[in-house]
Amino acid sequence: MSESSFSSDELMTIAAARRLKTAKVVFIGVGKPSTAAILSRAVHNPELCLVYESGTIGAKPYKIPLSIGDGELADTADVVVSVTEMFNYWIQPGRIDVAFLGAAQIDRFGNLNSTVIGDYDHPKTRLPGAGGAPEIAGGCGEVVIVAPHNTRTFVEKVDFLTTIGFGDGEDRKALGFKGAGPQAIVTDLGLMEPDPNTHELTLTELHSGVSVDDVVEKTGWSDLKIAPELHTTEDPTQEELDVLRELIAR
Repeated sequence: MSESSFSSDELMTIAAARRLKTAKVVFIGVGKPSTAAILSRAVHNPELCLVYESGTIGAKPYKIPLSIGDGELADTADVVVSVTEMFNYWIQPGRIDVAFLGAAQIDRFGNLNSTVIGDYDHPKTRLPGAGGAPEIAGGCGEVVIVAPHNTRTFVEKVDFLTTIGFGDGEDRKALGFKGAGPQAIVTDLGLMEPDPNTHELTLTELHSGVSVDDVVEKTGWSDLKIAPELHTTEDPTQEELDVLRELIAR
């Protein structure tokens, strides 16, 4: 891969990082969400406050943490609070602007599964579980989901409803949730956003070199909604690529 080229995985992370250009506080899950948030703080938004479920507020990691319990998060944080305080004081009252999450399965209404694949009592795969994701998605201002785009992840119906997005298309206020819910699903193919009326995920942006047919083929429901005017993701800058690659190499 030449210096100016980039992978679809890199573009996904960079596109996610750009979503945080104007955010003040972001609650982060591990993996790609964490990488994107650290990248955004390094390149786009140096005042961005990174918050992790372990209770670290204002963490300033310079490498990708191994988990939410990574020592660097506590060492570089402005303050470390208890998990109870994190949820009772920060998340539930809505003090977090954006939550960055991942999931094993996502359906057409942005509902997430991180519990089991297959039948709950006899699963094909038992996953890590909910953690704080249900409360995070319910209390934060909005949710951004970062996930690879394939039919295993984007399914007609999640095998287990771990974290609610828009249920069966209902208004979240009617469901009793404060936050706006999933407002963007960033994948290695493009961007999906909920329709303002039906709340169904709609393809609104394609990454460079990706076609609508590519996305439809890798989505687990056949009638994927397509926006009338599709945008094209801006290619990564050299700075974004350099910083991302350095983060991954550390």
